[in-house]
Amino acid sequence: MKLAVLIANRGFFPSSVIDSAREELREAVKKAGAEPLFMDPALTRFGAVETYEEGRAFAAFLRNSQGEYDGLILSLPNFGDENGIKAAIQDVKVPILLQAYPDELGRLDFANRRDAFCGKLGLCAVLKQMGMPFVSGEPFVMHPLGPAFQKELGDFISICRIVKRMRHARIGVLGARTTAFKSVRFDEGALERVGADVETYDLTQIFSRVEAVKDEDDRIGQWRQKLNENSDTTRVPEYAIINQCKLGIALEDFCREMCLDVLAIRCWSELQYEYKITPCTVMGVLNQRQLPAVCETDVTNAPAMLAMTLASGTGVGCLDVNNNYGEEPDKCILFHCGPLPADLMTGPGRMQEHKMFVKTQGENCSWGVNAGRMKPGPVTLCGIRTENGEVRYFVEKAEVLDLQVDNGFFGTYGVVEIAGLQTKLRHMSEEGFRHHVTVTSGDQTRRIREALTKYLGYTEIHL
Repeated sequence: MKLAVLIANRGFFPSSVIDSAREELREAVKKAGAEPLFMDPALTRFGAVETYEEGRAFAAFLRNSQGEYDGLILSLPNFGDENGIKAAIQDVKVPILLQAYPDELGRLDFANRRDAFCGKLGLCAVLKQMGMPFVSGEPFVMHPLGPAFQKELGDFISICRIVKRMRHARIGVLGARTTAFKSVRFDEGALERVGADVETYDLTQIFSRVEAVKDEDDRIGQWRQKLNENSDTTRVPEYAIINQCKLGIALEDFCREMCLDVLAIRCWSELQYEYKITPCTVMGVLNQRQLPAVCETDVTNAPAMLAMTLASGTGVGCLDVNNNYGEEPDKCILFHCGPLPADLMTGPGRMQEHKMFVKTQGENCSWGVNAGRMKPGPVTLCGIRTENGEVRYFVEKAEVLDLQVDNGFFGTYGVVEIAGLQTKLRHMSEEGFRHHVTVTSGDQTRRIREALTKYLGYTEIHL
């Protein structure tokens, strides 16, 4: 990822800090794993932007670099000049990160003080007047080589990654919504307005691809290994393993050929009738590889899956908000049939049949459930739905606890703790959010909020 860097200046403040700022920002961006993009310093006085003319020169530099950079760092080594900055960034369409240098006690004389603290406040007011969103973290001023700014850069790079990918996301819907789940209905036009194209396909298109995979295909061995990394398959009939491998190959090929970013799959009951499998463990493998797949054709939670995996850089999953945990008001059980990535599990699960289908269809009809447990630690939960032309979402922090439930509990589960859970559940239900939540590791709430609300046009609902 490339980040363009604008260094601002104001003439009656010390310009000696400009050269050092350029090198410090270069070092900071590279340390964060990105590549900095600077305008030729010779094009402006001091190699910074101050005047309107210098702002226009920087704007021309950005136009000539269109498509090369995914975000812009706007640095204030001193107060900065609002007119030059305004001219420089008025056509910028990527996320903007504001960075202002701190002053040092003992160096507040006229020759050394920066006043970037005050300059940033003024610049924020101008950007607000322009209707231009920006990212500004805490603390308010940060030195580029300090740990706070490294964390800020990590968040900003993730925000840029989410915005870039989701401005033109392609959601592949495989199969029709099962008629039993009216809760997952959605407004396709609302998704279009936030940049998400919904592409619908019949399941027969996937079935024909499964049939076309030969038993001797080398990729079957590769997929068998991936399944074994997620799940213990020692008791699984060979036909069920082969069929799951062929399904994984077909889904990967289909996504690549159709340029799909995320899938929403009709996971029952055709796969059980045709191939005697469920796609749960296969989807866990895809979710680990950051090709997100959400079950039960929950189309609006598909962009949530994509945003979450881009935010964390790790695997993502979708779970039911499924059970209360005794009489503990801030705890509940998240569960699903096993489409979780290895990143979110304590270790490989155990592949089983789906008990619900065995009950209705008999034995050997639904191999592919992955029975396991979520890894304890902090996670982020997110849900998305559409209403009245809006795409609405919530995002919350949670903690997966090191707690187990009854031995007969099938599938993959985690006991989570969320402060004020009962109030949040009431708000979720009143707002019409469904029984699914997407989950990824760590606290990604800020990255999700900045990207979805400021840059992509989603509406946050605060639970």
